[in-house]
Amino acid sequence: MKDRTLALAGVFQAAELVRQAANHGTWSGYAASSSLDTLFKLEAGSIAEIYGGTARVRLGIETMLAVLQGENRYAESLRYTVGLLQIEKKLRQSTRLQGVVGERLIDISQTGGELEQHEREDLQASDISLLYTETISKLTPRIVVNGKPQYLKNERTVDWVRTLLLAGLRSATLWHQLGGGRFELMFGRRKIMQEAESLLMN
Repeated sequence: MKDRTLALAGVFQAAELVRQAANHGTWSGYAASSSLDTLFKLEAGSIAEIYGGTARVRLGIETMLAVLQGENRYAESLRYTVGLLQIEKKLRQSTRLQGVVGERLIDISQTGGELEQHEREDLQASDISLLYTETISKLTPRIVVNGKPQYLKNERTVDWVRTLLLAGLRSATLWHQLGGGRFELMFGRRKIMQEAESLLMN
């Protein structure tokens, strides 16, 4: 249950970061770095290894709790989360697409090793954005990101929005692999909330 909750929090974290980027042109750099890192841990042995500790998914856990408690200000984050869970189902049906994304992510993970962290991450986000456009954006239903035009025209912001959507998809895949599904979201909310609250206390 703890692993499932972390994976679902990973989806919410990516969704909330997309909302921040699209509406404000800025986002939590620490949380975004954490989400980006999950894309490069394709062969990790455990969920803890993929997320690197509860602190790195704190934004996602807090967002998820707020949504499950019915807070309307996260309605956009919830919409992106639902969209990611729908697209994950489509991606699951295409082993070819999964293979292409996995191989490209391995290549991208080795990009910019000699650069400062923020420069390396921006370069990786640019490459992942292109990968997203060539693969995931072909799946339906497409996620339509709402926000302020001045931010959605900014190349760096758009690169990070697509990168975060792919990170959300990675977590959605983990959620499914761990046994998460629509039934649990509808009827197991209390358990998820209890687990999320205990994660925040650790």
